[in-house]
Amino acid sequence: MREIVFDTETTGLNPDFDRIVDIGCIELVNHIPTGKTYQCYINPDRAMSEEVIAVHGLTEEFLSDKPKFEEIVDDFLDFIGEDSVLIAHNAVGFDMKFINAELARCHRSVIPSDRVLDTLLMARKMFPGARVNLDELCKRFHIDNSSRTKHGALLDSELLAEVYLELVGGREPDFLSEKTKTKGENQPVSTVSVTLKADNLTYHEPRPFPVSPEEEEQHKEFMRRIKNNLWGIE
Repeated sequence: MREIVFDTETTGLNPDFDRIVDIGCIELVNHIPTGKTYQCYINPDRAMSEEVIAVHGLTEEFLSDKPKFEEIVDDFLDFIGEDSVLIAHNAVGFDMKFINAELARCHRSVIPSDRVLDTLLMARKMFPGARVNLDELCKRFHIDNSSRTKHGALLDSELLAEVYLELVGGREPDFLSEKTKTKGENQPVSTVSVTLKADNLTYHEPRPFPVSPEEEEQHKEFMRRIKNNLWGIE
């Protein structure tokens, strides 16, 4: 099973007007990162507010010589493939709206919703009432996000991949902290170096719970009231 964990940064919140400025993708196969990634900065060909620039740090000057979406659309579609599951945090409410708006402008088929998995909806269902943004989930699952001083599509995809593996049942310790090595272009090595952090584990001595003679007699009296009990107490 091939999955693509991805994230986008944009010029704003309205997919009908605003544009994507950064895309980052991480490939998982059977929930294992292969080391294959895709990342591209994109020239939105429009101005951005200072508030937006403060979020991702991408200025109009920096993006001015980057390719436009129609120039990278083929590379992006080749990477995500035709049937891989696409995973993003707030995919339904944000990322897929922007992806499909950009595809529509390029006269390409939009991506159907049945290919999309939204980790925000997963987290809300798993932790009702709790804050479930990416930073909070990293904190909950003890994932190091100290390098996330600004939003970046590839970094956020890497963090989300770790969060996603926790949401579906738990990742191996430091699963993505070791870079996956590859043999050739499309042959990922199947083994990943994993290190247990024993210094983070806390050992608690077992607590003794002796049963008093009075409690033992009360228990026997209770069991005598149960006909044909499995313990043979009569």
